[in-house]
Formats: sequence, C-alpha cells, structure tokens
Amino acid sequence: MSLKNTEKLLGIMSRLRDLETGCAWDLKQDFMSLIPYTLEEAYEVTDAIEREDMDDLRSELGDLLLQVVFYSQMATEKGLFNFEQVAESICEKLIARHPHIFAGAVFKHDDERKQAWEEAKERERSLKQLTTETSSVLDGIANNLPALIKCEKIQDRAAHHGFDWQQVEPVFDKVIEELNEIKEAWQSGDQAHIQEEVGDLLLVTVNLARHLKVNSEIALKESNQKFSRRFQYIEQQVKQSGRVLRDCQLDELDEYWEQAKIALKK
Repeated sequence: MSLKNTEKLLGIMSRLRDLETGCAWDLKQDFMSLIPYTLEEAYEVTDAIEREDMDDLRSELGDLLLQVVFYSQMATEKGLFNFEQVAESICEKLIARHPHIFAGAVFKHDDERKQAWEEAKERERSLKQLTTETSSVLDGIANNLPALIKCEKIQDRAAHHGFDWQQVEPVFDKVIEELNEIKEAWQSGDQAHIQEEVGDLLLVTVNLARHLKVNSEIALKESNQKFSRRFQYIEQQVKQSGRVLRDCQLDELDEYWEQAKIALKK
C-alpha cells in the first residue's frame, strides 16, 4: 500500500511551518494553543460516527490526523521526536497489548484478555517513571478527561488492583446510602456539603454502571438526547396551542411529557 499521501501531508505541514515562507498562523502555534482544536476535531469525529455519515467521517478523521501531524512537526523542530517515531510507539504498544495475536498467547475468556491488557499498560507506565513512595496505580490518567470518563477509568484501575465490590448488590445499597446522605446534607442547608454528597452519588452511580457493564458517558449522552427529543415535543405542542412554556402549568407539561414518551417510541 502506497503512503504517498501521508508523505505529502507531512511535506505540506513542513512547508506551513517554514520560518521564511510558511503560514503566519501555523508558525505562531505551539503545543498548548492546539489543544482546543484537537478536542474539537475529536468531538467532530464522534459526531460524524453517530450520524453515520461516512463521507463526513473520512473528512473529520483527516482533520484529526492533521493534529497529530502538526504536533509531530513541532516536536521535530525541537528535536524531540517525529511522526515516524509516533507511529513506531503505537505499533509497539499494539503488539505488546495483543500477545494472543502476536505472541501465541491463549486467553480462555475476555476477562483474561482484559487482565493481560491492563498488565501490559502497567509495564508501559513502569517504564515511564521510577517506582517511588509517591507513585500510584492511578498515575497516567489524564487530568482533563470529562469527569464521567475519568471517574470510570479511576475505578477500573482501582478494581484491577482489587479495590472493588465483587458483586453488584452492595453497589445498589451504596447508591441508596449516598442518596440519603444528600437528603441529610440538603436538610442541613450546607451548600458545600450538598455538593460533596452529590459528587459522591455520581461517583457511586458510575461504579454501578461499571458493574452493569454500561458506559456512563454514553448512557448519559443518550439520556440527554432522549430528554431533548421529548422536551422539543412539548415545545411543539405548546406552540401549536398559541402559547409559550411559561404560560403552562407543570401538570400540563407533565402530561405532554407522557405523550412524548409514547409518540416518540413509535
């Protein structure tokens, strides 16, 4: 398979960053300034996938690849690494994390495969830092991840090291316990305490989702979409009656909500 377009892309990026003939905007960028664009492109890839627009996905993946090429070019200029070394790094990771494909390992079930994956990642982390008294099994989890995703990763890492309930039933009990603690905090009127307890409830809810093999981020995203569709249905009904939402009593809006649940299922 020819890589001429990859080579062409690398060449274009090099020209854009040329100190004498390059683009002024590209030249003034640095690692930090590109972060918002990288995040935006990742979300646009996700959006194209969810819309099942494969033409748009191809375009958005190109935009995301540009971010990788951009960072690699800047690193090359600083003598840190280049695009080829970025590709080499991920190749090494994939081979190390798939011993059942590349090293003849045999896994009896998916749990064994996941265990081997986590062990490979641990070995990678151990190579990045010396083991000290301050090192943690949570090291390496990105600080800027969305809170739900980070929560799940933290709990996965802790569970891998034995800190987790073995059955789902105690997690249900913990959710109820945290909900009761929120009510107690609310009754106290201490806003800081209320916020703390709400956070605890969200955390244990993510734990429950993990035990039920549900991705919290995806589940909440789908619920957001479902809520939006139903709310927009309510807006349409109210608009057809010649009113605005604030003209309606909550009981009436609740009735429209129940109608929306039935209508949108169809």
